[in-house]
Amino acid sequence: MTVIKGAATELGTERIRKLLVQYSVPAIIAMTASSLYNMVDSIFIGLGVGPMAISGLALTFPLMNLAAAFGSLVGVGAATLISMRLGQKDYASAQYILGNVVVLNFIIGLGFGLVTLLFLDPILYFFGASEATIGYARDYMSIILMGNVVTHMYLGLNSVLRSAGHPRKSMYATINTVVINTILDPLFIYGFGWGIRGAAIATVLAQVISLVWQFRLLSDSSELLHFHRGIYRPRKRIVKEILAIGMSPFLMNVTACFIVILINKGLKEHGGDLMIGAYGIVNRLAFFFVMIVMGLNQGMQPIAGYNFGARQYDRLMHVLKLTVIGATCVTSLGFLLGELLPHWAVAVFTTDEELIRLAAEGMRIVFLCFPIIGFQMVTTNFFQSIGMAPKAIFLSLSRQLLFLLPGLLFLPDILAGMGYNGSWGVWCSMPLSDLLASLVAALMLLRELRRFRKRMQI
Repeated sequence: MTVIKGAATELGTERIRKLLVQYSVPAIIAMTASSLYNMVDSIFIGLGVGPMAISGLALTFPLMNLAAAFGSLVGVGAATLISMRLGQKDYASAQYILGNVVVLNFIIGLGFGLVTLLFLDPILYFFGASEATIGYARDYMSIILMGNVVTHMYLGLNSVLRSAGHPRKSMYATINTVVINTILDPLFIYGFGWGIRGAAIATVLAQVISLVWQFRLLSDSSELLHFHRGIYRPRKRIVKEILAIGMSPFLMNVTACFIVILINKGLKEHGGDLMIGAYGIVNRLAFFFVMIVMGLNQGMQPIAGYNFGARQYDRLMHVLKLTVIGATCVTSLGFLLGELLPHWAVAVFTTDEELIRLAAEGMRIVFLCFPIIGFQMVTTNFFQSIGMAPKAIFLSLSRQLLFLLPGLLFLPDILAGMGYNGSWGVWCSMPLSDLLASLVAALMLLRELRRFRKRMQI
């Protein structure tokens, strides 16, 4: 127990740069592996099943976002709360949070999976499916939903491990999942001839194996946070706090679900089913860089949460500065790839020349404002990490609802009326919303930093 407490309390004493590297590198590796995990499915499905299968897979993105919304509602909220309680030396509360994470993930994961399975076909048609793509989307998503409770539990416990001072173990869990999935994908898709269903089975089975390992780690009584009797009864105050903090990423993922539906419908209307597949490829590539920034954010989260709880505002601002710099470097690399080598990037997923052309054109547009979205993501996560849920929620929603939604509703028709391809309006809405949302984030962050500086002077 002494070792674990030391791992937690070092967040308030060790050099910030060292801590950020120590916590971010495992998280970045884990998140990069997680993005590769998604890309592997797309690559094997695109090359082994066909271009329409990629469109079918892209139709599942809104439902995946919705599932992720409920997962982050518990996982992110609990991770932030655990970091803050450890900073306050309230170890008993941190233990009860662990128990409540298990119960909430089981209830929400099981409930979401059952309800969506009952209405899967109508949901997919609403998302933009056609007779050419519904079969692929149904085959993939039905398997994923059957294992939804496993996915929720796996992601939730990974967040707990990271916040409890075990970033490397959290990383290993993710890497194990990716490696197992990568091995099983070709075996199930090609060897057993299961097609897109094989990719889904590989995904769920890989998560099951990693979840068993997580349970083993958290069953060790020598750990500060571990499973034992008396921690699983839902506590109203803890549940309320978890859901309040997790509401920001929850709403962000719910709005992302709604936005992707609009993107799919707009692209289908102005470009057809293959255009949806092009977006699926671009989304996977953008996701790769976004996940690296999320890894940085995950490394920052326990450091920021602990030092905010300990009222060490100088350390809080230092970790924010370093994370913003790192995130900007990552997204700038994404910008260079999107503008200079888009054809090379999308050709990894398919050999279909028309799909490659459509995806490359879309990638150049979507990645146009990439250098600044790292800052916007870090700022949103910063407010979330220190428990300022309303600010984080507003920033999460500003890009999606205030800026991207109007663009998706009006730009395609405006450009179509001017004689251009309406699909360009869908693509252009994305970088435009990135620009405006980053400006709003900058204004809110500057205002909050002034308050921290005043507290440091008292």
